[in-house]
Amino acid sequence: MIALMRKAVELGVTFFDTAEVYGPFVNEELVGEALAPFKDQVVIATKFGFDLDPATAQRTGGVNSRPEHIKAVAEASLKRLKVDAIDLFYQHRVDLSVPIEEVAGAVKELIAAGKVKHFGLSEPGIQTIRRAHAIQPVTAVQSEYSLWWREPEAELLPTLEELGIGFVPFSPLGAGFLTGKMDENTRFDPSDFRSQVPRFSPEALKANVALVALVREVADSKGVTPAQIALAWLLAKAPWIVPIPGTTKLHRLEENLGATSVQLISDDLQRIEAAASGLHLEGARLPEYALKMAGL
Repeated sequence: MIALMRKAVELGVTFFDTAEVYGPFVNEELVGEALAPFKDQVVIATKFGFDLDPATAQRTGGVNSRPEHIKAVAEASLKRLKVDAIDLFYQHRVDLSVPIEEVAGAVKELIAAGKVKHFGLSEPGIQTIRRAHAIQPVTAVQSEYSLWWREPEAELLPTLEELGIGFVPFSPLGAGFLTGKMDENTRFDPSDFRSQVPRFSPEALKANVALVALVREVADSKGVTPAQIALAWLLAKAPWIVPIPGTTKLHRLEENLGATSVQLISDDLQRIEAAASGLHLEGARLPEYALKMAGL
């Protein structure tokens, strides 16, 4: 993974996304080691907001965005990432027990102290964004967005454009669905999170493969892959949208980066829009327990 991240930098990647809860802790340590030689060339985003035991690296509770906890996480993340300041510090999930104004205020103090450069929110509601932004300007919001999950278009994207906040879509390839490697017969190992996700159930896949067929049709006409079309579609939506596809394989990294060379003109976008509007996609994007945990 260290070699893969260093290759990504060599290929022009400048933005890396991690979090203390990934592992927990291990991902930040890997990112820190991998990117240490490139400190001035890259931007690293990480996240706070969960109760974790530093000794056992296990989750000990739910969300935790108390100001003192945020500051403790920042200190620990700085060490693991081997940086003098965290470029972008997201609240990983909204903590309903702590007013967002207090959260924004804590990050504002970290920014004033030179330990954090920018404040971000992950999966926030519209009013949460506005309240936080009034205390400490929000640089970026991270939520799921792709051809397969377009709910952000209703309220989130207009709000971000109004406030001048960047958008970082996670799962831009629909957890692998938009790569074109799945069909209605695809089944997942019980250890794979997708085995619990309603939109990956056999019944939902049977309905949802129509979207993959559409993406593949456009990809074939351009001589590129479905994944590249899915990413190019996001890149064409607005210059302030920066998708973060994840991969563990070099050939997938190279394929994903190839999306930056795919030009989708207005006719292409209209064609995708017209075809997608006639599709009825099935299944929730997360299991019910995960939605409750995330406060969604």
